[in-house]
Amino acid sequence: MKTRREFLVMAGGATVLAPRIIGSKRVPGMLDHILLGCSDLERGIAFVEAKTGVKAAFGGVHPGRGTQNALLSLGERQYLEIIAPDPKQTGTVGSQSSVERLKLRELAEPKLVTWAVHPGSAAELAERLKRASVVAEGPTPGSRKRPDGRMLEWKTVNLAEDEGGLLPFFIEWGAGTVHPSVDATKGCTLKQFWIESLEPEKLVKKFELMGVDVEVRSGKSARLRARITGPKGEVEL
Repeated sequence: MKTRREFLVMAGGATVLAPRIIGSKRVPGMLDHILLGCSDLERGIAFVEAKTGVKAAFGGVHPGRGTQNALLSLGERQYLEIIAPDPKQTGTVGSQSSVERLKLRELAEPKLVTWAVHPGSAAELAERLKRASVVAEGPTPGSRKRPDGRMLEWKTVNLAEDEGGLLPFFIEWGAGTVHPSVDATKGCTLKQFWIESLEPEKLVKKFELMGVDVEVRSGKSARLRARITGPKGEVEL
């Protein structure tokens, strides 16, 4: 019978082969993408372009989730997702609504709202979570149609308690799906990603248990931070 600590260290799947020192890397090795939430997609695209000098391209809509997005590659297998309510999905409510879960309509200005890591097999991760009595939802299938008509497919596992987005969700891309970073708009690179917390010691312990090598700093508020370079130089989100 594995302990909760052993389980959570395993939660990273085959990606985590040895213990990691938290804060040892400027960008977490398992980071897949970061999500910039906004109340209006065009406003979010303009916000990012004004800061970086690169205009993110429309990605598509998430049927049943109430959202639409635009994407910007940040390097190999990493990207920025600008996510906003889809006005054509006004009836999407409840647990399936990313608009409600991420509180997108309440955002006065764009901000990082959550992030995703790749654990390997979502099914294996979900089973380990279940055996360890860690409350989570998934694997939940998801998909969206790209502007060129091709479908992107994935599975996600979401922790019941994610500390308001400070803890990541897990994503496994479909075998036939091209990772969004490959053909998303280029021109920017993710140089650093970190988290600020009012109680950094407690948060660091949770990441140590999960085997996620992200830096946690003491801050006046709980928030995600990213440093990106582009044509206009270096910018922080």
